[in-house]
Parts: sequence; structure tokens; C-alpha cells
Amino acid sequence: MHIDKEYLIKLIDKFQEGKASDDEIRLLVNFYKYCQKTNDWPAEIPNKDLVLKGVLSKVEKGISSSNKNDVKTKYLQFSRILKYAAIIVILIGLGYFYKQGSFSNESINETQEIVDHNIKTGTDKATLTLGDGTEIVLEKNQNYSDKNATSDGEKIIYNAAPLKKPKVKIAYHYLTIPRGGQYYLKLSDGTGVWLNSESQLKYPIHFVEGETRRVELVYGEAYFDVSPSSKHKGANFKVYNSAQEIDVLGTEFNVKAYKDETHIYTTLVEGKVAISANKENQTLAPNQQSDLNIETNSINITVVDVYNEISWKEGLFIFEEKPLKNIMKVLSRWYDMDVIFINKAIEKEEFNGLLRKDQKIEDILSNIKKFGTIKNYRINDKKVIIE
Repeated sequence: MHIDKEYLIKLIDKFQEGKASDDEIRLLVNFYKYCQKTNDWPAEIPNKDLVLKGVLSKVEKGISSSNKNDVKTKYLQFSRILKYAAIIVILIGLGYFYKQGSFSNESINETQEIVDHNIKTGTDKATLTLGDGTEIVLEKNQNYSDKNATSDGEKIIYNAAPLKKPKVKIAYHYLTIPRGGQYYLKLSDGTGVWLNSESQLKYPIHFVEGETRRVELVYGEAYFDVSPSSKHKGANFKVYNSAQEIDVLGTEFNVKAYKDETHIYTTLVEGKVAISANKENQTLAPNQQSDLNIETNSINITVVDVYNEISWKEGLFIFEEKPLKNIMKVLSRWYDMDVIFINKAIEKEEFNGLLRKDQKIEDILSNIKKFGTIKNYRINDKKVIIE
């Protein structure tokens, strides 16, 4: 790792004066953890332990002064940084990649190559399909409302009105998120759903009071913050797709079920869920992930780093030892682009990285190129060609 020692000394002084930004504090933690791993703390920079103690104290103070929801987010963010700082030395504000044994931050201030193309960063957008088939485009800065829901262009919220005895057949809506999009949905029972790019959710405009609440993730990725059954006369909440069923009782979890993938991943953040697929049943505890292989109909349970799996809803992409091919698949959905590898061998090259979702695609590609893994890249309209 290359770092300017004079800059580090100034950064420590800035922190001790109470003037360091959150990103600078994270950088200090990262650098300390790196030195702890390599036993390479610069001799001319004293008080290593005192610096870390002060940094962690400020982190804890920031967490304790936050509200409940922020506590969870900040805890996940900082625990993620502390856990992997030794291998992901990164400024969150800029975004960076790290390849084992090849990290350098010398190029952070370099001017990036200017590329003319039609690839844009993703944004809040969706298509709402009503019960009669009418399609309504929901986009940022555009309002929409009807008797059931309202949208400000970034989210759509359904009216809280449970039906005691439906007089007519319950209408279902579809919310479809295109490539290059994301959207937030609040169902009529108060359940929050974050939908990732290239996803579709089917759901009723109202739930019947006391009956199981059912929605279908037709395809794609969604994060659910489920309104507990205690608020709905004990009514369970179930999420279906073509291959599995998830039975939940007030919980938070992430489901990833893309059409072009042969695995469905369900990650539990808190609470409890039961996974059913082809007569096989598994129960997840927090921090566990089920991996349903659609081809074999088998379910494998592992312990995962939750923040890795849900960072997309926080505006970040985190990759840990992921092949370049997998990374580009994720990015292709968000940037609505196609990726072509001329040299197939580099598809398997593994990277660690943390990226902000508002970064330009050319900045990301330029950082990958610096490691020498790819010789060159070209952008043609909405195609990225990697050599």
C-alpha cells in the first residue's frame, strides 16, 4: 500500500483537532487496520493506539446520538469497514477497487479519461401497471396519485385501508423497475419494499384483514421491511416467486432472484423466515443466507456479511473477492449497459471494492484498468467492450 506519510500526519492532526470529516475518519481506521495486518505502522508517526482509540470513540458517539433506524445503518457501515479495512483500503466518497497485492491510492487525484457515450447512472424510475392493464411511468420529479396510492417520483405509497370482507375481487398492481432504475414501495399494510434494477413485484392494492398477506417477486431483487403480524391480527406475510416461498413474521430480509441466474439468494437481516422450495424447508436466522439452486432444487445455508448483500439499497455496491464478470453483471443492470469481454480469461480475475452508485462508469473502468488486469476498454453507445 502506498500512502503519503506527510498527508497521514496532517490527517491525524486534523482528527485530533476535531476537524476530520467522516470519510477522513474512515480512512484513518482503514489505514490503522492495514498496518495492524502488515505490522507496518510508520515509525515517524507515533501514538498508533491512541489514534485508533479516539477514532473509535467518535464512531461510537456518532452511533449513540442517532435515531433507531440510523443506528442500524451506521453500525452496519462501520462494522463492515472495520472488518474488512485490512483488505479494502478505500475512500467511500470516491469509490475504489482493490486487487490482492496491487492496491495503490496514488492515482486518486488523476484526471480521468473523458469518454463520450450514452451510459448514465441509474435513478429512481418504475412502471406501475394497474389492475386493468393501464401502465403509468413513475419518474423522478413527477407526481402521480389515484384513490389507492400517491407517488412523488421517488417512491409510491399505498393507503392504509385493510379490507374486512372484500365485496369484489382484489385488484393487483405490478411495479416494474427497468435496468438503470430503482424504486421504493410502501404497501397498504405498512411494509416497505426497496426494488433494485431489473425487478418486478406483484402485490394487492389492499390486504384482507386477518388473512395472510401475499406478494410475488416475479423477478429481480427486493429488500423487505415487513410490518409485524401483531399489527395485522396475526396475519403472516409471504413472498412468492416461481421457485420458492418465504413465510415471515415481522422481519427484514433481502431476496435476489434474477431471470438470468440459476440461484436465488435470501438473506435475513433480522427476525425469522422459513424458506420452502420443492418440498424442502429451511429456517433462517439473522446473518444467514439461503442459496436455492434452481437446477438441482437444493438449498444451502451459509453465514454471510449482511451489509455486503444489502448495500445496494444504501447507494453502494460492495464486492468481496468477486470475479470481474460478476461485478460487471451487477453494474450492467444499474447502468443499463451491455458488457463484452474480448479476453475471456480476465472474466475470472477477482476484485474487492466499494463503489457509490452515483459514480460515472468511466471512472470505475479507469480504476480497474490501473491494475493492469484489462489492457483497454471502449464504450460504444451503451456497450462496454473490455480487452
